Amino acid sequence: MNTEKDFSPLTPNIVRALNDKLYEKRKVAALEIEKLVREFVAQNNSSQIRHVIQILASEFALSQHPHSRKGGLIGLAACSIALGKDSGLYLKELIEPVLTCFNDSDSRLRYYACEALYNIVKVARGAVLPHFNVLFDGLSKLAADPDPNVKSGSELLDRLLKDIVTESSKFDLVAFVPLLRERIYSNNQYARQFIISWILVLESVPDINLLDYLPEILDGLFQILGDNSKEIRRMCEVVLGEFLKEIKKTPSSVKFAEMANILVIHSNDLIQLTAMTWMREFIQLAGRVVLPYSSGILTAVLPCLSYDDRKKHTKEAAGACNYSLMKLVTLEDDEDEEPQSTTSLPSKDTANKKEGDLNGEFRIGGSVVEFSPATREARVTLDLDGIVQVLDRHLRDASTGMMTRIAVLKWLYHLYIKTPRKMFRHTDSLFPMLLKSLSDESDEVILKDLEVLAEIASSPAGQTEYSGSRDSTDRTELHVPDGSSKVVDSSPSTPSMNSYFYKFMINLLKRFSLERKLLETRGAFIIRQLCLLLHAENIFHSMADILLKEEDLKFASTMVQTLNTILLTSAELFQLRNQLKDLRTPESCALFCCLYRSWCHNPVATVSLCFLTQNYRHAYDLIQKFADLEVTVDFLMEVDKLVQLIESPIFTYLRLQLLDVENNPYLIKALYGLLMLLPQSQAFQLLSRRLRCVPNPELMRTDSNPASAKRTTQPQVDYKELLQHFEQVQSKHLKVRHQRAGHTEHPDRKLVL
Repeated sequence: MNTEKDFSPLTPNIVRALNDKLYEKRKVAALEIEKLVREFVAQNNSSQIRHVIQILASEFALSQHPHSRKGGLIGLAACSIALGKDSGLYLKELIEPVLTCFNDSDSRLRYYACEALYNIVKVARGAVLPHFNVLFDGLSKLAADPDPNVKSGSELLDRLLKDIVTESSKFDLVAFVPLLRERIYSNNQYARQFIISWILVLESVPDINLLDYLPEILDGLFQILGDNSKEIRRMCEVVLGEFLKEIKKTPSSVKFAEMANILVIHSNDLIQLTAMTWMREFIQLAGRVVLPYSSGILTAVLPCLSYDDRKKHTKEAAGACNYSLMKLVTLEDDEDEEPQSTTSLPSKDTANKKEGDLNGEFRIGGSVVEFSPATREARVTLDLDGIVQVLDRHLRDASTGMMTRIAVLKWLYHLYIKTPRKMFRHTDSLFPMLLKSLSDESDEVILKDLEVLAEIASSPAGQTEYSGSRDSTDRTELHVPDGSSKVVDSSPSTPSMNSYFYKFMINLLKRFSLERKLLETRGAFIIRQLCLLLHAENIFHSMADILLKEEDLKFASTMVQTLNTILLTSAELFQLRNQLKDLRTPESCALFCCLYRSWCHNPVATVSLCFLTQNYRHAYDLIQKFADLEVTVDFLMEVDKLVQLIESPIFTYLRLQLLDVENNPYLIKALYGLLMLLPQSQAFQLLSRRLRCVPNPELMRTDSNPASAKRTTQPQVDYKELLQHFEQVQSKHLKVRHQRAGHTEHPDRKLVL
């Protein structure tokens, strides 16, 4: 520096000392400057004061020479001390050169700059608040300084500034929030610690309402919550905990709508529990305000429901979120014309309004929440399309956990209950996956899936929507022969069902046809549950009607055998069995005829149906026709099972009727017919012993008057026509078996009696 230059009112000795490399000499110069400035203050000579500050700043603090910069810094601090309470008038000139030195490459100089600013702020106190942003910006950089001395000095300055903010009522939060929002995304651990400490301080000041601006910093806070440092995470948890307490105290002033989407995007393991906890509180406190965000919330919540015990708390919080959100969907959400609900938005505007606000709408999560500027009320609409998309995606994903799949199905069931009209618009897209879910490994998933399908099949809304749909069951139904078969009393859907019911039955049988393993392992379970959820008569009536047209005769026989076993053995079918036992009404006779025509695909099942309905003479006539059938090992095994069933509680009434030989001769003859079909196996011995218990074999004569029989032929049933139908069906089966086998069937699989 040119010492010959005129730096008045600074004397040459002061200038020389300020440029000295020794700290002690620079300190002496600072004392002289302090004395000089005090004289100017006493004289009220502000021009000279500004001139001194300008010289110290431009010629020293911003000099190229390091020692000159150090002298300038201590000189500016001395000016501030001399000015005392008047330093506020010159703060801009005092602070700016010092902050510039914060960026110096020399760590010692950065330390002196920190020391100088500490003295300036200490003297000015509350007067520095108009310059808070530039001070905060400088401090945030020093907080991450690699030099420990600089960092230590910045911490002292930071504490001083926090004390000033805490005791002041003039802090400009609106001006500070944009800077805070920018700095909060720093990845440096020390900078993050600095930011968190300031948020905690501001939150503790009663006169500062940081909650109004929480939407602008919440995302950054959750980013910090995922930091690798336990200490930083602990500090962030404390801050978030304080915010959450305040939210619970004053929910009416919280901007839930602006923060909901922020929570759902954070799925990091370290922060997921906190995000779920916040979401649970938001849903419970905000209610329907969060409905437009439902799809995003479900995207975040549903995977958590399948967590194991290692994430037990996250799973529980997610479960609470899911349950609370589901309760928000009501019958009102099925309405189209009018808004379902109005919910007050917060009365205060954010610091920076979004463009949508100016147009009377606020776009959130792909949905638009409209509001009136006068009433500040939002018309909240359920984003059903978005919800169904999320549910469908989780249902299609093979990696989705069992509990998540169950939750998805519960949601679908709830939506079909609360918003049936709107949901049926999505049924055609959901239907294939719901059918596919019947192959799930979990019984609980299948049960929930059946509940959804049963609701679809029985909902009154389905009739209207489906009848107006361009989609047809023709593209998904089982193959129907070209020749139209005569069908008696077979209606596609009863008054309690809709058209989707028949479509469901068709597709269910198609799935059983394509997945024989599903039929073997879960077929009976699925049908029994459907009989509980829907009317058993409807299930059997519709399946019998569909199987009557089935081209795959082998499948039809297997399916009839399955249905027959369910009919005879399942507790769920008790009422239907009782209805078939006494064919006294046209309805029961029509049901019997419908079942009989399909049961003809399986001869033994047809006989068992006649036993169930106490049509013993017809059973005897059928068994006589067995002489014309190809008797295979499988056929004999079915007869064996029928004998076992006759000994079961289901046919207790049949065994008791053996005591009335006079009125039940054809029952005894039918049982003897079965006995003659069987080889001398265990079943043969079992039935033989039963028949030996008949009181008097001589009473088995058939010349008694049929009119005296206990059961008379019902006028509604044409048994001769039914017998002809049986012969026709069995003829088709024989023809198909010969075509498939090419008369090369293995001899072990066929026994001709």
